[in-house]
Amino acid sequence: MDLDIVFLGTGGSVPTARRATACVLVRRGGERLLFDCGEGAQRQMQRSTGLVQLDEIYVTHLHADHYLGIPGLLKTYDLHDRGRPLRIVGPPGLRGLFAAVRRIVGRVRYPLELLELGAGEAIAHDGYEVRSFPVAHRITAYGYALVEAERPGRFDPAAAARLGVAPGPDYGRLQRGEEVPGGDGSAVRPEQVMGEARPGRKIVISGDTTPCEMTKIAAHRAELLVHDGSFADAETERAAETGHSTARQAAELARSAEVRMLALVHVSSRYQVDAVLAEAREVTPDAFAPRDFDLVEVPLPERGRPVLVERGARERREPAPAPVEASAD
Repeated sequence: MDLDIVFLGTGGSVPTARRATACVLVRRGGERLLFDCGEGAQRQMQRSTGLVQLDEIYVTHLHADHYLGIPGLLKTYDLHDRGRPLRIVGPPGLRGLFAAVRRIVGRVRYPLELLELGAGEAIAHDGYEVRSFPVAHRITAYGYALVEAERPGRFDPAAAARLGVAPGPDYGRLQRGEEVPGGDGSAVRPEQVMGEARPGRKIVISGDTTPCEMTKIAAHRAELLVHDGSFADAETERAAETGHSTARQAAELARSAEVRMLALVHVSSRYQVDAVLAEAREVTPDAFAPRDFDLVEVPLPERGRPVLVERGARERREPAPAPVEASAD
């Protein structure tokens, strides 16, 4: 199952010519999940992947730079005659926010579900779940962890043969967790021919937060942690006052959580990003600060580490939606 993360918006609260506000796309197989939807999100898609037909949007918190892209995206989907449902997930207050947003967007012709999560609640999907966890910001705010289920261990055909299991359907039954008859008539159990269960992948997105224990717990041994790195060391106190992290603090958390790759986002536009990143690399040498349209490929754990593909979003575009036939002006 392919898994990659596309950085559509990597900047701080104020968009710049090179960095849009918070917006991270996760593509797993045929599913498309967006984490935060900052101003101009649909334009960022059109400049890179093409207009993505999202399944779900996860909002970390209700500060404007994390949701202002939603009204335009919803309206564009409607103009493209979208029919598939869309779910928008967020913390308490999401429904109240959308009471105002609907005045801007109007009625859309596709099913739209709003779901407010409690802290620690999860949404199950086929083969994985998305878990919310509370973070430390100025208002109620969540991070999200995409956590794949464990996979069965590898099947050992030599062990099965020694136990008298004939090749064929019984091999499949053992791999599905069923017992089958062996050569002497006794039952052969799956654990006799299957290796240890293999871990799935974990992607964690912190949203805006100071360094906190819940993020460290959620990110333990994650393949990728996307973390707030708003400030440089010189403004550590300012970071705490505003509910953000310094790049060094994010790196220290990532090292403590044993993550395989750290991506720093939301760096304030007052800084040169490379200077802030240098402080993080004193702690975690392979930390990076993605640019808009960078992409990270996440292979299965036994196949190696995540790989950064610079500007990779432009190379792996989405199928184009149906053309708009009539204007709604």
